[in-house]
Amino acid sequence: MSLIAFQGYLGYSAINGNFGIESRDAILADIQVLKDRSAALQGEIDSFAHRNSLMDPRHLDPDIVTERARSLLNMAHADDILVMVHPDSGQPISGKFRELIDDQLIQIIEADSTL
Repeated sequence: MSLIAFQGYLGYSAINGNFGIESRDAILADIQVLKDRSAALQGEIDSFAHRNSLMDPRHLDPDIVTERARSLLNMAHADDILVMVHPDSGQPISGKFRELIDDQLIQIIEADSTL
């Protein structure tokens, strides 16, 4: 009698236990969720590694650093030509550039060799 009860317990555990047939689908779903999470975290790690590599002084482009610093500090050099553009449309906002079409702006930029 105890042997039949033990076999019943083993059969029940094989189907409904923590590592049984029905739990297998839940375990596989958890594995997939963890793989997706791992991939997202690896993407973040790669992004931070790339940003960190950009800070390496051996790889910094002085022109880009100067441009970025001027942008962050809202400063310009006396020889700079500034064209304010709308962030959504990219069209000039004010000043004499509002009336100019893109081709004319390109001609002005190409004509000045210091730009």
